[in-house]
Amino acid sequence: MQLQYFLILAAALFCIGIYGLINSRNAVRVLMSIELMLNAVNLNLMAFSNYLDPQTIKGQVFTVFVITIAAAEAAVGLAIVLAIYRNRDTVDMEQFNLLKW
Repeated sequence: MQLQYFLILAAALFCIGIYGLINSRNAVRVLMSIELMLNAVNLNLMAFSNYLDPQTIKGQVFTVFVITIAAAEAAVGLAIVLAIYRNRDTVDMEQFNLLKW
């Protein structure tokens, strides 16, 4: 497949993630949007790696590293959301004034 198809798909995923990040009030949806944006970055890494140097696996290694970081980010984020839900009985981002001054 050509590089342009991967770039278009990654741009679409990234834009959907940005849209979900900006317009969602639910904390779980925000985390899912961030994961979608990270997957778009992973797709770009893989596409450029295969396009520029198909002999080496540098892009795949970076992608595995980003997936690992994303899994850790999701676990910490969900733990924070779960703790806030237990205290506030909501996951609405507008009602999180816990960290504000």
